[in-house]
Amino acid sequence: MALIQIDGSITDEQNTKKLHPAFLNAAFRPFFWLGALFGALSIPAWALSFLGLIELNLYGGAYAWHLHEMLFGFFPAIMVGFLLTAVQTWTKRKCIEGWWLAALVLTWLLGRITLAFQPAFFRDYTIVIDLLFLPACAGFLARPILQAKMWRNLFFVPILLVMAMMNAVFHFSLSSDSIVDITTISHAMVILAALVMSIMGGRVFPMFTANGTKTPRVNSIGWLEQLSILSIVIVFITTLTQNFVPNTLSIAVLFVAGISNLFRALRWRLWVTLQVPLVWSLHLSYLAMSLGFILLALAKMHLIPSVSIGFHSITVGGMGLMILSMISRVSLGHTGRLIKANVWVTCSVLALSFAAIDRVTGSLLGMEYSIVIASSALLWSIGFLIFVFAYTKILFTENMSR
Repeated sequence: MALIQIDGSITDEQNTKKLHPAFLNAAFRPFFWLGALFGALSIPAWALSFLGLIELNLYGGAYAWHLHEMLFGFFPAIMVGFLLTAVQTWTKRKCIEGWWLAALVLTWLLGRITLAFQPAFFRDYTIVIDLLFLPACAGFLARPILQAKMWRNLFFVPILLVMAMMNAVFHFSLSSDSIVDITTISHAMVILAALVMSIMGGRVFPMFTANGTKTPRVNSIGWLEQLSILSIVIVFITTLTQNFVPNTLSIAVLFVAGISNLFRALRWRLWVTLQVPLVWSLHLSYLAMSLGFILLALAKMHLIPSVSIGFHSITVGGMGLMILSMISRVSLGHTGRLIKANVWVTCSVLALSFAAIDRVTGSLLGMEYSIVIASSALLWSIGFLIFVFAYTKILFTENMSR
């Protein structure tokens, strides 16, 4: 039985008898499905609470819960599902499957349950449960990389550990006075997520574009690749230390990050991908992320109403659309299926695209805020629910023969 890997190569799967269900064969299966389901349900739950239509006793209040669960619950689940699957391709070594994977998934799931419902039995351990997940993932990721001496990919381990430390600071800031508040931590986490997207985008988007459109691959420009990534690193630092950094410096690095990544994205030629939904959606997500940095700079110059517009361009348009597109194609490739969007996949990425456009342009145009929140939340939920229903059979059953 042959499998298409993330990098497009084909490897043979050992026909060994497994003592666990297919759902636990690889990390992408449970984390993509549960992460998408959580994303589909949590955003409308928060929107209904924000609009005053329901009352929820969420950890830290609805605002804090929304920030935390999107950045430290939803995003890490998808990222970890991708990394713990991809590392097997990079290193040619098994990473995690079966009941160890089930334990890791349960750790993540318990974090979501305890923060949402705060059951009495777990109340004293809520923070501890939530903090366990990311360090455990870093350990599972580091092991095969160190064994194979694949130093090029080791940097993902400290990124996971930095996320874990930021998660700890977030919890600490909720329970006591801190020099860094939850909003600053959340903004910094968005930038860190953008850094991951920038790194992964540079690695795979040109290849996906060439393979999907049967056109020549665009060669990278060394200085542009370095500037695109380094500028985001500096934005991350200035965001964390914004109370001590001159506003002009923050604006300058935001413009550099936005323009360099925008130029990078344009070089990948969105216009040749318009017939390939699982490629144009990736390009659109990268453009949304790049424009988000520029919008943040404009907000700091008081030329647009709020930095929220820029951050939601990065999160809804960049993070959300990139996640949906990547989990759709990776799930197909890693289960031995043709990487081609059917009508449901196309509808899902279109829904996410309109959610991003609605969330950003609605605020820019001064539309009624409650309407923008409700409509963008609905479109977001539709996009991820389509994935959940369309991919349930794919993720819960054995791989197809090729």
